Amino acid sequence: MPAPITDLQAMILGLLQGVSELFPVSSLGHSVIAPALFGWHHLVSAQSAKHSFFLAFLVGLHVGTAAGLFVYYRHNWVAFARALVERLRGVGQRGASSLWRLDDDTIDANYRLLALLVVATIPVGIAGVIFDSTLRVLFAKPLAAAVFLVINGLILFGAERLRAAQGRHARLVSLETLSVRQAFGIGASQSLALFAGISRSGIAMATGLAGGLSHEDAAQFSFLLATPVIALAGLYKLPELFGATGQGVRTPAALGALCAAVTAYLSVRFLVRWFATKTLAPFALYSLALGLFGVVYFA
Repeated sequence: MPAPITDLQAMILGLLQGVSELFPVSSLGHSVIAPALFGWHHLVSAQSAKHSFFLAFLVGLHVGTAAGLFVYYRHNWVAFARALVERLRGVGQRGASSLWRLDDDTIDANYRLLALLVVATIPVGIAGVIFDSTLRVLFAKPLAAAVFLVINGLILFGAERLRAAQGRHARLVSLETLSVRQAFGIGASQSLALFAGISRSGIAMATGLAGGLSHEDAAQFSFLLATPVIALAGLYKLPELFGATGQGVRTPAALGALCAAVTAYLSVRFLVRWFATKTLAPFALYSLALGLFGVVYFA
């Protein structure tokens, strides 16, 4: 019996996942639309099933993407771990409540950023556990993904227009001054990425820009946040890959994961430099163009 996913399909989808997960154009939307455009109809129909070999395959791609991100940001995560250990050592003197007191002027910047990432991970993690399966069954279809890609483009354009309207004298927020409420809001906004076509990194960056972050800092926080969010989502669903639904796709998933890891690393390396001086506008235009094409093609 042939494998439900060929090695070539796995490589193509892995490469596409690593790019579209970090570029603000929705990896989930591309994983729905690309198989439909390529004529891989058995993959299209498997997308919206509650349990299927394709969903098990995607677990591998998410783990690979998280690995690529971790390799790029490895120095940050090592610094976070050291700051956490140092903070835990001082709990006896400061008390357990000191772990969440982030308004102390003497607090280590790495520990503060780590705490904000934890806060931001909570709402999107809860939303994923509760709604991911239901929303995928309802909306993981090519036409719906195309519609949400159009919405994604409008969100990105809207964030840029809002930043322009704020003007050059707007009070900017940095990662050093980002509040717990703002971090929670960025994390909560990523719940919209459960709709195929809405970009996880895009909606996080748009929310960060609306809150006063620069493009560079909004991208940095979004990419750092993507590492635990994607990794936890993949690990949560890992039993699907090693269970009955993963029969026949484990080798393609490993191949796809490797491709996703490489392209995720290269993508984040490029985008960090891009957002140091440039905006979301080209990605908004791409989302609108592909989305409108998909609406016409799949209608």
